[in-house]
Amino acid sequence: MAVLIVEGDLRLGELWKRHLQREGAEVVLTGCAEQACTALSDHPIDVLVVDLDLPEGGALSVADFASYRRPEARVIFVTAQSFFSDGSIFRVSPNAAGLLGADARPEDLAALVEHHSPKPVLARQVSRADEVL
Repeated sequence: MAVLIVEGDLRLGELWKRHLQREGAEVVLTGCAEQACTALSDHPIDVLVVDLDLPEGGALSVADFASYRRPEARVIFVTAQSFFSDGSIFRVSPNAAGLLGADARPEDLAALVEHHSPKPVLARQVSRADEVL
């Protein structure tokens, strides 16, 4: 499973990245929309974790670019605001798969990423175990 994290707070992004890597994901971390679009062009991405509160904006443009460049990729938005708490993010972004608060535990983020990944990490771990037997 390949994950792109687009998070303005790089300390928080690193925390999420390390947690997802421990779960077996390949993770690319960027801090702005421009870097995210480059990463989407350069890497096969299954799931994006995008901070709606990016310092320079552009979170929705990243999701829009992903729908063009990686249409199969799912987007999980993260925000500290309550603006989209009514579910309207799903009308604004057709590839939106989830919305989490910025204070969500890394375990919760990992579970949501795993759920929306077309290549679950746990399934690959089981298949590796079967190969050993």
